[in-house]
Amino acid sequence: MEPAAGGFSEEQFREACAELQQPALAGADWQLLVETLGINIYRLLDQQTGLYEYKVFGVLEDCPPALLADVYLDLDYRKQWDQYVREVYEKEYNGETVVYWEVKYPFPMSNRDYVYLRQRQELEMEGQKIYVILAQSTSVPQFAEKPGVIRVKQYKQSLAIESDGKKGSKVFMYYFDNPGGQIPSWLINWAAKNGVPNFLKDMAKACHRYLKKT
Repeated sequence: MEPAAGGFSEEQFREACAELQQPALAGADWQLLVETLGINIYRLLDQQTGLYEYKVFGVLEDCPPALLADVYLDLDYRKQWDQYVREVYEKEYNGETVVYWEVKYPFPMSNRDYVYLRQRQELEMEGQKIYVILAQSTSVPQFAEKPGVIRVKQYKQSLAIESDGKKGSKVFMYYFDNPGGQIPSWLINWAAKNGVPNFLKDMAKACHRYLKKT
């Protein structure tokens, strides 16, 4: 499969759509981790790193799909609602959108930063519009590593959004992140378990405020 513009294949976009319609949890040891506020979070142990991959399924009420996609992609607005953002911006590089993102870590740990490709597509499936956003870590010379900040080399995220048939969004998200450094895997996994639901709650609140802002 030839990569589409942005380094992603059409198949990757279709896979995210398919997972939104029918969760693919069979054939691997996916465990239900958290069930909260209409959101189910599953995890799968990555044997190589000792860290977990995550799949998130659920509904964010009163957040229409187009609005949710816009909020997710509005990096300037993200600085206002995501307390962990130290710096974030995007640049065009060889016709692709590349995002730089620095995340605040609590003392005494070093901050982490990410450089990743990101692409959005709108697809039709069974008459329903689905917004899909894919992100994956990359390396480009314009984003040199900073002293005192650890560059995350393994980061991957997929997000698929469609209407829940009311005023909200049905959401699928895949997430894997290896922050590197000397952080014990149990602490990373604990932070992810708590951080993913909190991120979704914060994003839902951000959607409501975004409506008032625009």
